[in-house]
Amino acid sequence: MVYLKNASGTDSLAWVDAKGQRVTDSPFKILKAAECLPTTVAVTRLPNHHELVEGAVKELAAEEKVVGGGLGSATGARYRTYERLKRYALEVKGTLFDTLPLQRTLEDVYKYPLRSVAADILNRHMKTDCTDQTLAELATGLRETGRLSIVEGDEDQETVAQIICSLGLVESQGNGN
Repeated sequence: MVYLKNASGTDSLAWVDAKGQRVTDSPFKILKAAECLPTTVAVTRLPNHHELVEGAVKELAAEEKVVGGGLGSATGARYRTYERLKRYALEVKGTLFDTLPLQRTLEDVYKYPLRSVAADILNRHMKTDCTDQTLAELATGLRETGRLSIVEGDEDQETVAQIICSLGLVESQGNGN
């Protein structure tokens, strides 16, 4: 089992068998299979554990590009922010509120992954049902202070997938573990 944070900031789970074949895509089934008691004894990992993890990570990264597109998951902060900014930009097109900073913010959200801090801030505000204008002002402010996106060439790049956890799963031997 592999749990990772993708380059776009979304979380992914994968469960592969000893041959590297996907077992299921269901997060519930994966987490249920990984469930164990604190008293469960650790077992020796497979000799090819790291190769299996590498294969799962590559598969998840390829899926993210194909399925999620450049904006990531439809439930992710980047996708939702982009859609709301786009809607707001269309609403104010040709008015005083149709500004260059708004257009540049929309472009940056489309082109570059959000910084973790920006995703957290934007998610928090979207959960409060803030208006599109408020979200646009917030995102523009984050961009102006350099806290919105990870632009190519940034020193603290966060654009690679990060493995949070990898876990070898073994069949239960009937002892409740």
